[in-house]
Amino acid sequence: MTSKAPYVVRTEALTRTFRQGDLTVEAVKPLDLCIGHGELVAIQGVSGSGKSTLLHLLALLDSPTSGHYYLDGTDTAGMDDDTRSAARNTLVGMVFQSFYLIPYASALDNVMLPGLYGDASGKFLRERAEALLERVGLADRMHFKPSSLSGGQQQRVALARALLNDPPLLLADEPTGQLDTATGKDILDLFESINAAGKTIIIVTHDPETATRAARRIEFADGRIVSDTTS
Repeated sequence: MTSKAPYVVRTEALTRTFRQGDLTVEAVKPLDLCIGHGELVAIQGVSGSGKSTLLHLLALLDSPTSGHYYLDGTDTAGMDDDTRSAARNTLVGMVFQSFYLIPYASALDNVMLPGLYGDASGKFLRERAEALLERVGLADRMHFKPSSLSGGQQQRVALARALLNDPPLLLADEPTGQLDTATGKDILDLFESINAAGKTIIIVTHDPETATRAARRIEFADGRIVSDTTS
């Protein structure tokens, strides 16, 4: 997917607050953030720092309390639920710590799932899903169900699924959290390869080792950015 927007992610005074009894919790304080095409960014922070809330905002899984979020040039403010769901399906690919694969479906069917909500033909979706599974090293496992795959293989399926609609933004939430060190490294190598091909990737993590794999590292604390460095 190509875009003429100068940034894949741009926020202006973006906030998210929650009510807890008589208290107002500012999970994300007024945030101005720009992430350009082809960047590999790690957003790092401890539990409770607000990074998960920010992830949900960027993934269109939640709506801000105030401010604006431009996703690949599209202002997401005021979107109704249907428009938000459609934008999330086409503009954002998500990789979660827990994989979230359909247990009774094959790897191939899991990867094809996001395309079923669009207009592409079944033949096109199948061919693209097969190509993506080959790209992540699972050409010989595409007809296996998740229970027959290792954790690393399941995460590769989830990554292929996230790429099916060729979204401009790939978000990863603790993508190595359930993997051993060696397998986690392999998954991060794969993210780097996909980024090198031009995909914009944001990895949300509490792990400093994972964060060091990104060229740009954003430290989040108390609902705001406390550092933003590029190597």
